[in-house]
Amino acid sequence: MNLELKGKIAVVTGGSKGIGFAIAKELLKEGAQVFITGRDAETLNNAKAELSSIGKIEALPGDGTKISDIEEWGRKASLVTGKIDIWVNNIGTNKAKKSEFYDEEELDFLTDTLFKSALFGTQTAVKYMKENGGSIVNISSLAARCATCGRSNVYASMKAALLALTKTSAGEYASYKIRVNAVLPGYTKTPLLEKGFPKPTLDRLLSANLIGRMAEPEEVAKPVVFLASPASSYITGTSLEVSGGQNIVLNPWESFEKN
Repeated sequence: MNLELKGKIAVVTGGSKGIGFAIAKELLKEGAQVFITGRDAETLNNAKAELSSIGKIEALPGDGTKISDIEEWGRKASLVTGKIDIWVNNIGTNKAKKSEFYDEEELDFLTDTLFKSALFGTQTAVKYMKENGGSIVNISSLAARCATCGRSNVYASMKAALLALTKTSAGEYASYKIRVNAVLPGYTKTPLLEKGFPKPTLDRLLSANLIGRMAEPEEVAKPVVFLASPASSYITGTSLEVSGGQNIVLNPWESFEKN
């Protein structure tokens, strides 16, 4: 499918690994010039080196919780054509605790990383999209709809906030032909998930999955790239769940029985 992204300028925050890396890779395959951001310079440069054989890729180091760094990402990405066409707010992390055990420092860290980064990312992207339009995609989570007890109280709250940010931003910037959408990944093979869930826990969780397995990062990335492209030109303010049908029905085991 030709998604008409050749020559488009795309910024993927947190693009050095996991879902962000996969998004950058799929954008490159479609001909976009991609800027990936990250806090760890070594990981970021390794990702750039790996992706450079596919297309035009640049690495922008910095802290996604600081508006000055995010604005610098936008400034550098816009130097190519004077605009930015695609911005993916992908930065994420988690600290798995029951809600009563978070301290103020941890709460600030999670709020800054999960929500402030997306808010400031959106503000920055809009500056370079107002004249020609563009597409912003926020990476939320299945946790915004279906939280995990003892592991994602703050994480789920911030990911749900991204859905509200998606809708309000879509309304505020529609007159500039800027579309804003969100993707809600389910359980995906990423370093964050593998670190946070032991295998027995994952096995229990996936017993409620209609497809019956975790997603590969590229299976999340492709819908993101679709929403970023002109192929979704009549879609804005929406939230697309890419979860394999996790917890959609009360008796998922029935789905594995063929009539």
